[in-house]
Amino acid sequence: MRKRLALQEYKEGVLSGDRTKLSQAITLAESALESDLALASDLVQEILPFTGKSIRIGITGVPGVGKSSFIEAFGKMLVDEGKSVAVLAVDPSSQKSKGSILGDKTRMEKLAGDKRAFIRPSPTGGALGGVSTKTREAMLLCEAAGFEVILIETVGVGQSETAVKNMVDFFLLLMLAGAGDELQGIKKGIMEMADGVVIHKADGDNQTNAKKARSAYKNALHLFPLGQNNWSTPVLTASSVTNEGLSDIWMMIQKYNSQMDKSGFLESNRASQRLKWLDENLQFLLGKFFLEHRQVQEMLNQNRKRVENGELSPLSLARDLIDFFFNEKKI
Repeated sequence: MRKRLALQEYKEGVLSGDRTKLSQAITLAESALESDLALASDLVQEILPFTGKSIRIGITGVPGVGKSSFIEAFGKMLVDEGKSVAVLAVDPSSQKSKGSILGDKTRMEKLAGDKRAFIRPSPTGGALGGVSTKTREAMLLCEAAGFEVILIETVGVGQSETAVKNMVDFFLLLMLAGAGDELQGIKKGIMEMADGVVIHKADGDNQTNAKKARSAYKNALHLFPLGQNNWSTPVLTASSVTNEGLSDIWMMIQKYNSQMDKSGFLESNRASQRLKWLDENLQFLLGKFFLEHRQVQEMLNQNRKRVENGELSPLSLARDLIDFFFNEKKI
């Protein structure tokens, strides 16, 4: 059975950079137990003044693009340069069993074995966007523990990538070359959100294809208007096998961060993200309290069959349940 610590123990452990305490704190934040939710909320509030100093980088791409191998090579380069790196690697949860493989540490063996890096695999829990519902809390805890660079790896399922964009400073999109039509993978929405595009696996016989893909994506991006941050999205090539291009990617991210900091966009963007986080928490907590209400559960179970058989509209039942809940609560 998991041992739960006192608030002060969690706080002191996280702020001192204790990896074990940090892992326990993230586990606490991910818990669905009511008592854990309250303690995790207090902990995040306590460590809040010690957060916000890292560079937050989201990394996405279709399955097979090599996100884990890229993060391992990129993270290893950063720690070798003296940076402390935390990786929040999200594993997809099964919709049937709700289980998760959580195998990112085995896919990033070299980085996982480096004491200057911290890798935390977390299940999505069925959340959209390929990120855990508690990724933001985990990110803040890692910042409070002193990590300078936070890398958030997503599942890359093509759903709601805005979930990632809304919690990071820099959104990096990994693409593949040599898959036929180089522009077939472009979806306007995700391309517009990307702050940087990297054609990955640009090594061996694939180098020529990677260069062609880079030109194609650069030309396509020129058709998009500049975002509110006035940043023109660069397209680079990189290989996690040869490490070619990794330092260029880091220079690109640093340039972006410096430019956004000077313009004031970095802080205004984070402020906007905090408000989105508030909205998400309100929706999560309202839904949780609503569905855990005993009489709501009874009414829901009594009428599920009617909805299933087409006798009762899902919208009608939902409205009846909500009306009952708020009237019963006298709100």
